[in-house]
Amino acid sequence: MTEPREMADIAVKALEEKKAIDIKIIDISHISTLADYFIIASGSNRSQVQAMADAVDEALDKTGVHARSTEGYQNANWILLDYGDIVVHLFDEENRLFYDLERIWRDGRVISPETLEDGSGSEEQ
Repeated sequence: MTEPREMADIAVKALEEKKAIDIKIIDISHISTLADYFIIASGSNRSQVQAMADAVDEALDKTGVHARSTEGYQNANWILLDYGDIVVHLFDEENRLFYDLERIWRDGRVISPETLEDGSGSEEQ
């Protein structure tokens, strides 16, 4: 079974390949039972946001991890991909500013992609 840290790392790399804007990884494991990580990223248009969702889904699917649910794919102003241990939020730029999940989940620890790769617990904040 793929560990949450590995799942998040795979998702982030898929987003980077699709040129996602301002990828944030928030470790919420110490403040919520919803998931271990929230990954938040933006795309500049509907097509890019959908391509980002497709890339994450395909990359995790290759490891045997499947989304429990996907919301918002058709409109693509906010796509939510729920993989249980990680939740990926993909926004167009306007809706990301409006919903401001980074502020809502500010008690979580923002971590760097390098932290996911090496498994260290160091924070970015």
